[in-house]
Amino acid sequence: MKEEILQKSLKLFLEHGIREMSNQKLVDWLGISTKTIYKYFKNKEDLLEQVLYLYHDGQYEMLLSLSSEQNAACHFFNVWQIAVQTEYNVNHIFYEDLHHYYPELGKKVEGVIAKKFEEHFLSIIERGIEQGAFRKNIFPQVALRSVLTLHRAAVRTEDFKRFGLSAENLLLQTTASYIRGLCTETGLYALDEHIQSLRFPEEQ
Repeated sequence: MKEEILQKSLKLFLEHGIREMSNQKLVDWLGISTKTIYKYFKNKEDLLEQVLYLYHDGQYEMLLSLSSEQNAACHFFNVWQIAVQTEYNVNHIFYEDLHHYYPELGKKVEGVIAKKFEEHFLSIIERGIEQGAFRKNIFPQVALRSVLTLHRAAVRTEDFKRFGLSAENLLLQTTASYIRGLCTETGLYALDEHIQSLRFPEEQ
């Protein structure tokens, strides 16, 4: 029952935002009693915290499922493809609510999950440098911070919504463009071939 509550609550938070989902609305939409909620969670914030861990754990599992045998530039692209596809349809109010109403909780969860994500991303960048796919003069931590900032602006705010891009083309116009800038000629050739092989739909 607890896992079911977490899965359904995650879907509701991502679709409607956090503030919109009052305790009563959660109970009504989940089809359970308030007593059942409090059997597993101290309060709404405790539920939200566990929902956030579930959300990030799911993303991390998808990252680990990617093959590390491929060219590192292609691997790094695939990482952010998953991130964009996962977050593209999330209501931006979810991130705004988290930042505005639960800043300490957001920092707490970020502190727990950030290290393993960062280590994973940096290992791909460093492998890319060793492989000759990424330029030797890039600073991996700065490159990662830059692409993360760009990604957050692209999918977690309204800034790019007005262009009406699909998830795939939003990825190509933002994050992918930055990744291409990290590449050597060899890495760029591999990455462009990889992107073409994915056969993304063209914008209408």
